[in-house]
Amino acid sequence: MQKYIIISNDIRNKILKGEYVANQQMPFEKDLCVHYGSSKMTVKKALDILVTEGLIIKRRGSGTFVKDLNPEEIERVAMANQFRGTTALYAGQKVVSKILNFSVVKVPEHAAKKLNIAPDSFVYDIHRVRYVDDEPFVMEKMYMPIDLIPNIKEKNIKGSIYEYIEKDLHLNIQSAHRTVSVRKATDFEAEELGLEKGDPVAVAEQRGYLDTGSAFEFSTSIHRYDKFSVEIVLTRN
Repeated sequence: MQKYIIISNDIRNKILKGEYVANQQMPFEKDLCVHYGSSKMTVKKALDILVTEGLIIKRRGSGTFVKDLNPEEIERVAMANQFRGTTALYAGQKVVSKILNFSVVKVPEHAAKKLNIAPDSFVYDIHRVRYVDDEPFVMEKMYMPIDLIPNIKEKNIKGSIYEYIEKDLHLNIQSAHRTVSVRKATDFEAEELGLEKGDPVAVAEQRGYLDTGSAFEFSTSIHRYDKFSVEIVLTRN
């Protein structure tokens, strides 16, 4: 992942977490260069992304400030941030994957229904554990149609699949339908996620959609109970 993307992800996360608050002046570019160990051009590109997203504004002669977002804008940014995946959510930290399975298979019946594809279609069957700073965070099982998301390689599975979809294939991830439940971990899940037998896990089932309306992903993510949270913004019309 390019450095300016990492920087923009990190600053975005800090805004969403409230580390940078509305109307607060951001550190000067030269200070951000020192903090991130990057050139002025790299930092500028990172800030330009956030300006385009409407998270920050630049005031000539004054500096860069966090925009005062209304609840609907916060919800929009928070939802969009979820689609950037684990690598983006933990920008600046080491994110790697342990691959449990990576193969092409005939789509299972339940996945065909979720993806709205023919029962004789073929999909990637991806099973991996995501580590953040050498600690297991989440186990992911996902199916993706090979004709919609072609040429996925092992390096993409070890890194960010979403980045490959958007940066390499130039496809736009638009939305997702997600259901979250809680249950006890299986013995296999507990072993892979570094949990005790019988510990709880959060289970997120998701269907992801491109801006064309096509479902590109059906996944089930098993999250450690102590590493998972859901933030929901509720608005009243």
